[in-house]
Amino acid sequence: MSMSSPVARSTTAALGLLLAVAAAAVDRAQAETRLSANYTISIARIPIGKIGWTVEISERSYATSGNGEASGLLSILASGKGTAATQGTVENGALSPTSFGSDITRDDDKAALRMVLDHGTASDVSGSAPEASETRVPLTEAHRRNIVDPLTALLIPAADGGVTRAACERTLPIFDGHRRYDLKLTFKRLDQVKPDAHHAGGPVAVCGLVFAPIAGHRTDSKLVRFLTQDRDIELWLAPIAGTRVLAPLRLSIAGMLGNLVIQATEFQTTGASHHASDKG
Repeated sequence: MSMSSPVARSTTAALGLLLAVAAAAVDRAQAETRLSANYTISIARIPIGKIGWTVEISERSYATSGNGEASGLLSILASGKGTAATQGTVENGALSPTSFGSDITRDDDKAALRMVLDHGTASDVSGSAPEASETRVPLTEAHRRNIVDPLTALLIPAADGGVTRAACERTLPIFDGHRRYDLKLTFKRLDQVKPDAHHAGGPVAVCGLVFAPIAGHRTDSKLVRFLTQDRDIELWLAPIAGTRVLAPLRLSIAGMLGNLVIQATEFQTTGASHHASDKG
């Protein structure tokens, strides 16, 4: 059969398209970096909960999901468990969420929420409404604009991919579908983490953190009162290898009965530029 025949040309074109699609899929797979992290929650060194978190970042998109559970008499977090997930795009190195969802179970109550985001605005929010209360600060449409979801907020851009004080010089405007609040970060120091069985060690940025509730919260909430008191809160940020993003390695909150600490027990990166698992 002549290669100039219509059948041959169609076959060649189809084969070329198939190879192009396969090559694009390989490129995407090679460009994607994945962080797998596990954290323990403790008060006065007594374990009260755990958190699992995954992050996948490629050149054009990202996805992140987490699940957590807290319980015990010393837990100042509401006892229960939950999951959350976010998807978004990467634009000029910046993460822009497009969707966020959460499912939370507390005792016998279940709450599900879904949120669509468009360039920093929550354009659609659906799901379970928070419990009515006279002490709840009302939300307005303005509270849905110029915001980021809770999971994307924890992925901090790193200048030139490095760990610098600039990572801590920012305010994170967070909207979770029910509550609008700011996390105000300030630079405290640069530090080095020693290697161990679950982390290769390396530089971290240590930020001071102030929780500032804006709307949607109850003024009589025990958790809000705890977080808004004059407390020493530190957030440690470590790089996700192969990306220009930092993620939490440790969060500590000083308390009279002992520090509340969320500490990574695993912080493992695989994917782009990694021929094997890169812990650290």
